[in-house]
Amino acid sequence: MIRKITLENGVTLLTEDVSHVRSVAVGVWVNVGSRDEDISVSGISHFIEHLMFKGTEKRTAKQIAEALDAVGGQLNAFTTKEYTCYYAKVLDEHFDLALDVLTDMIFGSRFASPDIDREKNVIIEEIKMYEDAPDELVHDVFTSTLWQGHALGRPIIGQAEVIGGMTRDDIIAYYSKHYIPANMVISVAGNIDHDAVGEKIKRAFDKVRGTVVPRILTEPSPKREITCRSKDTEQVHICAGAPGLPLDHENIYVFQLVNTILGGGLSSRLFQEIREQRGLVYSVYSYHSSYHDAGLFCIYAGLSKQNLEPAMDLIIKEVRDIQKNGVTEVELRRAKDQLKGNLLLSLESVNTRMSRLGKSQLYLGKVVPPEDIVARVEKVSGNDIIKLANEMLRPELFSIASVGPWDDCKLLENAVGRASS
Repeated sequence: MIRKITLENGVTLLTEDVSHVRSVAVGVWVNVGSRDEDISVSGISHFIEHLMFKGTEKRTAKQIAEALDAVGGQLNAFTTKEYTCYYAKVLDEHFDLALDVLTDMIFGSRFASPDIDREKNVIIEEIKMYEDAPDELVHDVFTSTLWQGHALGRPIIGQAEVIGGMTRDDIIAYYSKHYIPANMVISVAGNIDHDAVGEKIKRAFDKVRGTVVPRILTEPSPKREITCRSKDTEQVHICAGAPGLPLDHENIYVFQLVNTILGGGLSSRLFQEIREQRGLVYSVYSYHSSYHDAGLFCIYAGLSKQNLEPAMDLIIKEVRDIQKNGVTEVELRRAKDQLKGNLLLSLESVNTRMSRLGKSQLYLGKVVPPEDIVARVEKVSGNDIIKLANEMLRPELFSIASVGPWDDCKLLENAVGRASS
């Protein structure tokens, strides 16, 4: 059973009782991410997430790290393009401790200058590590190609020169603007008592106040372009794709089924045709990411240069085949069962349940029951698949990004041109 209440100061609380487990997961979701950043402070949302673990008035950084470790719990956080989440998972008997640590971090962090200077170096090293992973880097190159000049197209982690130039004043100003109660969602799932948890959350959060600053979202305008990032690697890493759908779109499950059939697993068309049947790649897959007002569809492949042209031919061939001929009943049934299985199996985890509550509230303002999602998936027809593929997956309009040992982009441009013609 899921309950939802809103505190007087604007904090939204969602709780779900899962009585057959001994664990509890609690998350504090802040409705701010990298898309809210000016380019002059790009990466600051992620920077603040790091700094939350560096000490409060009550606890040192080491004491924060030890607090939940000592009881076998977990404490972590992550930043996305549209929100930041701080979360903990503990035995039900240690819920009070988890809540105390999280609230202490979020409202009591010191943001001390020595910690800021030290953490700058940590993040710059993280950026360097990321630059050394071309199979991850290429996805940021792709989003920056598709959404040029827009905050959604910039990497969450930021750039080294920007991070290095941030001041404590920058951090305090950004934190004060966004870390306010009306910008927060608390989600709790596990072996809990709704009323008891509600009272504890009220005591922890209700004393905090803040002025709401309306979030202004500007929808990105996609660009059709081919980008090559030169890097000394053994393989070339390719991302090809187009705009997708926002999370609340009526056809979101149609797109998820198209993605599943095309490149969403070991049984997908791209994996079977390009890797299993042809042996042209080690890794090939597709994914669909959704935001408040936009989405992104991407096909990734990592391969040798000499395999580039035949692989691009096959990628575009499979997309066009779905546009023209649709999918078989067997494929559609398998994809529906795959989505259903992934959803229902994931609900065996209290972490997943907690995340589902928080993310659903941020994006939809409600939590959609699993059975409603399954029903919407089941309604998708073969004609729906063909219609969406023709409207949104047009290879001649794909943006392409690559990281690899390029002298220039001609080889990729020629391969794409021949495959698209």
